[in-house]
Amino acid sequence: MIRWREGIVADLGKTWAGAQELRVTVGEQLVRALAYPGLVGTPVAGDRVLLNVGALDRGLGTGGYALVVAIPDRLPADPPETGHLVKARYTPLQAMVLGADEQDSPDHDVLRDADDLLGTPVVVADLHSALPAVLAGVFAKRPGTRVVYVMTDGGALPLAFSRTVASLRDSGWLGGTVTVGQAFGGDREAVTVHTGLLTAVHVLAAEVVVITQGPGNLGTGTRWGFSGVQSGEAVNAIGTLGGRPVASLRISEADPRPRHRGISHHSLTAYGRVALQPADIVVPDLPGEFGDAVRDAAEPLKARHKVVRVGVDGLYDALRETPVKLSTMGRDLDGDRAYFEAAAAAGRYAAGLVDVPPPGSGSQYS
Repeated sequence: MIRWREGIVADLGKTWAGAQELRVTVGEQLVRALAYPGLVGTPVAGDRVLLNVGALDRGLGTGGYALVVAIPDRLPADPPETGHLVKARYTPLQAMVLGADEQDSPDHDVLRDADDLLGTPVVVADLHSALPAVLAGVFAKRPGTRVVYVMTDGGALPLAFSRTVASLRDSGWLGGTVTVGQAFGGDREAVTVHTGLLTAVHVLAAEVVVITQGPGNLGTGTRWGFSGVQSGEAVNAIGTLGGRPVASLRISEADPRPRHRGISHHSLTAYGRVALQPADIVVPDLPGEFGDAVRDAAEPLKARHKVVRVGVDGLYDALRETPVKLSTMGRDLDGDRAYFEAAAAAGRYAAGLVDVPPPGSGSQYS
């Protein structure tokens, strides 16, 4: 289960909100490691550290660090008392946090009876790498939109693992973050996807919400065994709460795996089988035979959803201006342009809904 090692901190590397890279000498090896100071304290050169090296030994891409479990000779001081929500429950590094929806929270009165997202557009995406691309599309359509990110627990549990989120916050592209389920470290914590979405709208004043898992998508090559199945469940939560689900398709012209080429089977399963609430499925208007194939593959989704075609003109230039490096499965913007344009198209579409009255309010929206 856990591969334990003991080592000595050789030197420190990059740091970002909530995370510290370092190099650790383990025997005769120098390994790359990551510490979360909020959990284990702040390491310094010369510290003895206990490591979990399982992901590093297996050569996993996203999670390919040795993770610092403890600095046993220099334990951190006890943190101030917070709430009673336990995240990463009953693991050795479970964390106590104050939930926005718990009784001792200053947000509790707002959320106690909150039951409606007020027609707020919510972009749903499979992979964490879609987040900056969705934002690029939002701002290309509607500069200054207040966007809040809701991170589910399908991938990384600590929000601090995401350098993307740290950079998007620093650049002003994200107005706030909410971590839900077992995930932790957002500006607000919530018990469920439902209360996380309500927190984004009623507490953090989101005009557009983006919901996706953290870094580290898990897939098994089976129809149902992938963490992005949560995308369909998110659509159900959004629709149940009176939001406007905007589904971003996972599309690739470059993925070597047939199941992810064109529209990924992840999107077809999550939106076609799991999502029972209707959503607006955004199909980017891509050129050529590949674009035709994508449009044809989206046809079955019309049985339950509204399939909308959205132009991608100008989105490539908008994507080039993102404050973070775009990367998905090791491919950059030019290496998998269709993937990023699809996510940006969903953001563009969602931004266009901000000033449109929600359905049932006398609008022409349908």
